[in-house]
Amino acid sequence: MTNNELVYIALKSKKNAYVPYSGFKVGACVEMDDGTVYTGANVENSSFGATVCAERCAVFSAVSDGRRRIKRIAIASDSKSAVTPCGICRQVISEFSYENTVVLCASNDGEFEKYSIGELMPKAFKLED
Repeated sequence: MTNNELVYIALKSKKNAYVPYSGFKVGACVEMDDGTVYTGANVENSSFGATVCAERCAVFSAVSDGRRRIKRIAIASDSKSAVTPCGICRQVISEFSYENTVVLCASNDGEFEKYSIGELMPKAFKLED
């Protein structure tokens, strides 16, 4: 699967977002190291702390299915420019990633920027710490 294909799946996943408060849809697509793909969309709640980002939704789906290592993750938003994951999502992605796991951050038109999780989350807190 190409980076563009992963971003396309993330863009499609936005359609499942539940965003009655912000109106800002985000979709994610995570490819695990065995090639299995999971998707997620942000889900808001009137108790804002209970809101879940698309990235965590996708990662938690993979983990609950027994997968543990992320190869790549794509995040697509309604924004005209690429949006990177929030701090909590960076920590969660880092927990299940290699230092060089690819993070693709896409705008609404599918243009994307490419990072490693190590670039986005240097010196992340890890289990071995």
